[in-house]
Amino acid sequence: MLFNSIDFAIFLPIVFILYWFVFSKKVQQQNVLILVSSYVFYGFWDWRFLLLIFFSSSVDFIVGIKLKKASKTINRKLLLFVSIFINIGLLGFFKYFNFFLENFANSFSFFGDNFSVNRLNIILPVGISFYTFQTLSYSIDIYRKKLDPTENFIEFLSFVSFFPQLVAGPIERASNLLPQFYKRRIFDYDKSVSGVRLIIWGFFKKVVIADNASIIVNGIFNNFENQSFESLLIGAFLFSFQIYGDFSGYSDIAIGTARLFNFDLKTNFRYPYLSINISEFWKRWHISLSTWFRDYLYFPLGGSKYGLKKTIRNIFIVFLVSGFWHGANWTFIFWGFIHSILYIPLFILNTKTKKQAIGIKKVNILIKTILTFLMVMFSWIVFRSDTISNSLIYIQRILTLEEGLNFFVQTDKYMVITLICFISIIFSMIIELYNEKKNRVEVYFNSYFLIFLCLIITFFGAIKNHADFIYFQF
Repeated sequence: MLFNSIDFAIFLPIVFILYWFVFSKKVQQQNVLILVSSYVFYGFWDWRFLLLIFFSSSVDFIVGIKLKKASKTINRKLLLFVSIFINIGLLGFFKYFNFFLENFANSFSFFGDNFSVNRLNIILPVGISFYTFQTLSYSIDIYRKKLDPTENFIEFLSFVSFFPQLVAGPIERASNLLPQFYKRRIFDYDKSVSGVRLIIWGFFKKVVIADNASIIVNGIFNNFENQSFESLLIGAFLFSFQIYGDFSGYSDIAIGTARLFNFDLKTNFRYPYLSINISEFWKRWHISLSTWFRDYLYFPLGGSKYGLKKTIRNIFIVFLVSGFWHGANWTFIFWGFIHSILYIPLFILNTKTKKQAIGIKKVNILIKTILTFLMVMFSWIVFRSDTISNSLIYIQRILTLEEGLNFFVQTDKYMVITLICFISIIFSMIIELYNEKKNRVEVYFNSYFLIFLCLIITFFGAIKNHADFIYFQF
């Protein structure tokens, strides 16, 4: 079920009414409703996905209880291995099996042999990368004795499948979200209002910015060999805001929806395009994933404890794995590699990322912010391209000022959509600059402005240009 669908527009009010007016007296009733609603929400894509998430959840629930009781180190390690093996095994099979199979076959071409393979027709379960990491962190935290397992199966299933953030995050830690299922939730008017604000702002970024940008972006990237460098620059620029509006918009809707049920989810974005370097960008972009890799991969590898060479190695591994997490394509790995190359010099120089600690002039902050955005934008070209070679050709055509078609002025329609994109992007950046200056994690609007946004969203939603959320494929 998509957030930007009629199904969800019907589904959410029904769950909200049942939650607060029928099942609000006991925490167990609330949790059962959340669980049933989440499974209905997830089952809308394919009912078979429910079997997988139930199995994965059951494994980690049992492992968690066994870890609590196990006293011998060898038994605890074995239990953790079971959790990691099953979760990563399932993720690897559904997401990466064909990738490894094809690359294994292609490796024979280096020796002059032709080795053909048949791809398996594997359906990638929506959100498997997200809920797999969520359940893994639960088992690992119990193994580290940082968390006590729950013995209530309904609570745990509800935690894993919580529908606002199930499909594309934020990737919640059990230490933050799971305890919220232990006690009965009471309606909080102020929190619900803030949730509605976030939902509306999220839909604005998705429907108005991301969905309109996707029309121009798809047209340019699908025919990039014939586009002028100006069109290619616009395509890269708009994709940067398409993926930001799409993904941060989803996170806003998820966090806002959770607040309607008196749940608090972690902030996943903090105005990343206002960053002054790549290090700061990764503290603001997809925060739940960045911190997950920090805590469960970078630190276990040794972090920065064992000298500069091993630290650089660890950073490379984290970024490469982070890129691979996004999908079974070499472009994602290369994208992660690029960010590691951009990140490591900052780490070596130990550059401070807090603006107030740098003590530089506003003009220098502006220059650094623009340069950081340009680096991120060019890396997004690799992320968006089908192959690494295509991305390099795309970038080369920009840098060599190649002539070609001007996609965005071919028809009046594209001109209008491009203009809408730029106006909405400028508007959103002004809002974010203001809120950043006020040191707000999220935007604030009064009632009249919210009505204005709703009208805009309704207008563009009625045009039916909407596209699936980009991160659903991951």
